[in-house]
Amino acid sequence: AERGPRVRFGPSPTGFLHLGGLRTALYNYIFAQKHQGTFILRVEDTDQNRVVPGAAEGIEDMLDWAGIPPDESPGRGGPAGPYVQSQRLELYGRAGAALLASGAAYRCFCSPQRLQLLRRDALRRQQTPRYDNRCRHLTASEVAQKLSQGLDCVIRFRLERGVQPFQDLVYGWSKHEVADVEGDPVILKGDGFPTYHLANVVDDHHMGITHVLRGTEWLASTSKHLLLYKALGWEPPRFGHLPLLLNKDGGKLSKRQGDIFLERFARDGFLPEALLDIVTNCGSGFAEKQMGRTLEELISQFEVGRITTHSALLDLEALPEFNRIHLTRHIENQGLRQKLVRELQGLVELVYGDQQVDPDVLEKEYVERVLLLRKGHISLLKDLVSSGYSYLWVRPSVSRQQLQTISAEVDKIGKLVLGLLTRPAAALTVEELNRDLRSVQKQTRETKYSSMMQLLRLALSGQQHGPSVAEMMVTLGAEEVCGRIHRALSS
Repeated sequence: AERGPRVRFGPSPTGFLHLGGLRTALYNYIFAQKHQGTFILRVEDTDQNRVVPGAAEGIEDMLDWAGIPPDESPGRGGPAGPYVQSQRLELYGRAGAALLASGAAYRCFCSPQRLQLLRRDALRRQQTPRYDNRCRHLTASEVAQKLSQGLDCVIRFRLERGVQPFQDLVYGWSKHEVADVEGDPVILKGDGFPTYHLANVVDDHHMGITHVLRGTEWLASTSKHLLLYKALGWEPPRFGHLPLLLNKDGGKLSKRQGDIFLERFARDGFLPEALLDIVTNCGSGFAEKQMGRTLEELISQFEVGRITTHSALLDLEALPEFNRIHLTRHIENQGLRQKLVRELQGLVELVYGDQQVDPDVLEKEYVERVLLLRKGHISLLKDLVSSGYSYLWVRPSVSRQQLQTISAEVDKIGKLVLGLLTRPAAALTVEELNRDLRSVQKQTRETKYSSMMQLLRLALSGQQHGPSVAEMMVTLGAEEVCGRIHRALSS
């Protein structure tokens, strides 16, 4: 039986997972799911100076949070481990030795000072800095002599002209004559650590990676990687380069403000589905554009051939709207709704815990009704604990005197409204209540409609502003509204 494809996401553990990384991981995850394949998380930590402790675990946690967990990873293990590059140095050493033995690579003894001078010289002449391949021409005895003197060296790969074009899954036929534009690249540093170019080729080979889906910034390096595959005698995977994810004005996503890290979105209460939806919505690879797609729908609609080479422009201002759609779907789904009920109970205790929250207010039935009635009106669950909604969780203490300053007919209004709510099987709807409240006002002698509304809003919420009175009454429910009016009249 033919095995499914194996794909990988290879972040550097230098910080938090951001939206660009999430998108790359997501495309790999979807590709694996679509074709019954395997999605691998590999931590690329060969640049040890930039490694941030805990970052690798954080990235894996965020993939789990986002609902796109890897099948094989540092945390889960798997048959092709270890899944951390710094624990695979022996493999890179062996590949380096094989390339030296075949003459495809050579030792370079140039000092950092010499390389710095070459660089400065090129910049002064307004050229792109590149290594001048000086050590490529050393004879075997010259190399042996330098090694016997104990000189430091790195291993460089000999770039040959005449690269083969390759067919990129997104960009079509491509090739870059790397030897014309750059010097021979370092593949193994003096400390035995590989550079990205060697490490990713060696690992993709040993981990059996069949398809490499990565950012378009690697497109120009792919010809170099293919030369390495050829020199090592290995079959290369298929490559597909994903167009860049940019701000909606076409600039780079700013990591500086920290506003594209997944942790921030999770903390602010956005649903992972909303993030997956927005980063695929601005990109391509799916059937026509639509908001509100679930991961299942993304998987069923996905085709690599649908990915275009246009940059994906991300409009984060639209995220609350995406979240509203997914939050509505969660509220409508009985199982997901129970999780939201628990979350909302926790938020209420967190925000209003030091005020007099009546235990009834945290009853599951009540919290669930609030969710069902406000669905579609809120973008984030935490909107329901904002000050405008405090009346849902904290019973107001309003005195009869306060109400009388608004209207002298406080008792009459109270009785009429109580009468409305005690009708048998009154199905409270905003439309009906608005009609009924108009008719109540007609039965008063001198209270204007706006004053009556002000009075009821104060009695029900203790606030001057907020949602419409009818909306408040529907959300609170007849029993709670009656209780609040009784209390206000008798205080």
